[in-house]
Amino acid sequence: MLFDPYHSDALQLKNRLVMAPLTRSRAVEDNTPNGLMAEYYGQRAGAGLIITEGTSPSPNGLGYPRIPGLFSAAQAAGWRKVTEAVHARGAKIFVQLMHTGRVTHPDNLPAGAEVVAPSALTLSGQMYTDKSGMQPHPTPRAMTQADIDAALAEYVTAARLAIEAGFDGVELHAANGYLLEQFLNPHANQRADAYGGSAENRNRFVLDVARGVVAAIGAQRVGVRVSPYGVFNDMGAFEGMEAQYLALARELSALGLAYLHLVDHSSMGAPTVPAEFKAQLRAAFGRTFIGSGGFDGEAAEAALREGRADLIAFGRLWLANPDLEERLQRKLPLNDPDPATFYTPGAKGYTDYPRAA
Repeated sequence: MLFDPYHSDALQLKNRLVMAPLTRSRAVEDNTPNGLMAEYYGQRAGAGLIITEGTSPSPNGLGYPRIPGLFSAAQAAGWRKVTEAVHARGAKIFVQLMHTGRVTHPDNLPAGAEVVAPSALTLSGQMYTDKSGMQPHPTPRAMTQADIDAALAEYVTAARLAIEAGFDGVELHAANGYLLEQFLNPHANQRADAYGGSAENRNRFVLDVARGVVAAIGAQRVGVRVSPYGVFNDMGAFEGMEAQYLALARELSALGLAYLHLVDHSSMGAPTVPAEFKAQLRAAFGRTFIGSGGFDGEAAEAALREGRADLIAFGRLWLANPDLEERLQRKLPLNDPDPATFYTPGAKGYTDYPRAA
């Protein structure tokens, strides 16, 4: 099943393999995609669907060094090189819109940008900056209603630019502790207005963004990624979490979105997402469901066969194996990824992994 085509009302894919979003930090000039990035994604276009690395819709969301943006014409032009390379090999590609919120440091932001979040709660730990090395996270400024309205408009603008750049759609990154999940989770959201306090209110910003983007580019061009039970960036489970996410899934389904993408980081040490809850979330959404987290070829086939997902996303396996689809189908050995080059500039550990003989 993994290598069979997949057809839904929103997606027409040559197989059921998805390349998961993978931050690679190669947008070295003005957070603009370049030819090296086009080569990287083009190499991996054996996937049915590629979801790009996290891409900020706002100068305020450029939390990590050298991550790409999508809020200027120059960035859209850079991304067009990527989409053309991917489409030339018959794959589809969605750009993941990721505003980092409080997961940043001013040294990583362009002039005039600032660290904002739902509440003025400081993220624990430190962050790498090219300018000063490791630095403690700053305390973000709590977003006003005007800030929320501006961020919503930035997502909509980025979605429109994505279509201009040739993307097949956008994925709203509401996982892994970034801005959208910061609104969802009371560990980061202690607001007392319409965007905090209750599960319905905490869901509001994600739904507002989804509705705005749907109005701009169409529901069939929009997916959402979520990570309940994830602990990255000071997230974690909370009272009423499952009910909140099931309500969110039903609301997103009602919008007619292309897919819901669930992250399970238990293979990397996070708590396991209970199988029963995964099934409930899948049923609540009722449309294309992408499973992600620690899959190999055999486990992916089993998940598809048993109806636990429609598509399976692979992360680090794609990073080190540009021809992953061929290696999985032929049951060939896999390259091991080199963590020392995950986020470094240049081709090493990026476009130089060998293909199978």
